Amino acid sequence: MRLPLLPPVAPMLAKSVPNLPDGDVSYEPKWDGFRSIVFRDGDEVEIGSRNEKPLTRYFPELVEAARQQLPERCVVDGEVILVGASGDRLDFDALQQRIHPAASRVRMLSTTTPARFVAFDLLALGDEDFTGRPYAERRAALEGALAGVAGPIHLTRTTRNRDEAQRWFSQFEGAGLDGIVAKPLTGTYQPDKRTMFKIKHERTADCVVAGFRLHKSGPDAIGSLLLGLHNAEGDLLSVGVIGAFPMARRKELFTELQPLVTSFDGHPWAWAEQETGTRTPRNAEGSRWSAGKDLSFVPLRPERVVEVRYDHMEGVRFRHTAQFVRWRPDRDAQSCRFDQLEEPVSFDLAEVLGNGPQASTAG
Repeated sequence: MRLPLLPPVAPMLAKSVPNLPDGDVSYEPKWDGFRSIVFRDGDEVEIGSRNEKPLTRYFPELVEAARQQLPERCVVDGEVILVGASGDRLDFDALQQRIHPAASRVRMLSTTTPARFVAFDLLALGDEDFTGRPYAERRAALEGALAGVAGPIHLTRTTRNRDEAQRWFSQFEGAGLDGIVAKPLTGTYQPDKRTMFKIKHERTADCVVAGFRLHKSGPDAIGSLLLGLHNAEGDLLSVGVIGAFPMARRKELFTELQPLVTSFDGHPWAWAEQETGTRTPRNAEGSRWSAGKDLSFVPLRPERVVEVRYDHMEGVRFRHTAQFVRWRPDRDAQSCRFDQLEEPVSFDLAEVLGNGPQASTAG
């Protein structure tokens, strides 16, 4: 490749803030996919990831789309996403399935569950390095460079109107998006630096603690607590984990939870549950995503309730690791059901993606 920037390049990052910032910023949707930087030099295309490892081999349909639609020589920052079978929202679980070691399966998935690329920043065009330019200039150049793109390449929409961005924050979640990103108009592109801002959805839920995994440090400390919620039929489904505790607290929890330790006989996540199709931590043991990690756990009587903070759901699971808020000794475990969760209003993803490039909206 002959480009001003060569892979790997670490993407610029965002720091979490509680509210949309004011001032000279541009707002855009926060896409829920794989952060990627696409490098194109003629027929050569490389798709880099956030950890700087190439994703190129997993998305042949995007490599071909980049050859057909991106400028002849460019470096573009964006997100690889996948639209779910319903056609109206993102599906991160299906996107994860695209990372597969078998070339034959990669080819098959590229046609059965094709991905898309949403561009949102321009790092280089031709021989010019744009990283030292203000974001406002980079965005204008990106709009010009991608003026003719169509699916599966998209240009993210932006606005400088804070009220409109606030509406997006509420509406777009129904299409599976993750929140809003705010970029200072005068900011340069700084790889691996948190110079942007992200505003994510945050909610709380009361969950049953039904097991724990040990910490890697030894057999006397908690690594993570396994969380469950009851569905309409009364089954306790696994919804995620919490695990961000200081080491001293991990050891205290290990001692505190010993009276609840039980066997798998009669436990809602026993081996027999696999036959019914219920999603449990035991179903995931040996998963290829665990890379050899031990996903077994110590079962607890499902009696203790904890309040956790989460952003949004992916199916029946918390999309990201939940955060501990407080214990809820006042709550009965049987009352911890899915119906307590706030559901975002449905919103058609096509309205977010658009049919072609989306120009900036001035405030």
